[in-house]
Amino acid sequence: MKSDDVLRVELEVFRRQHRDLDEAIQALVDRGTSDQLTIQRLKKQKLKLKDKIAIIEDLLTPDIIA
Repeated sequence: MKSDDVLRVELEVFRRQHRDLDEAIQALVDRGTSDQLTIQRLKKQKLKLKDKIAIIEDLLTPDIIA
């Protein structure tokens, strides 16, 4: 299992990639390109990154028994 430090670094990298994809998608939409296939592909990549981010955040969050 990866250490918390490694997971935190991966989390930051994935968050940065997620933001970059968001900016790229917005730029394509703002430019008014009709390349919907590229936009859909970027959105799919963004969703995959969101899932990875959620998994890592879950791993880093301690289990609290109420």
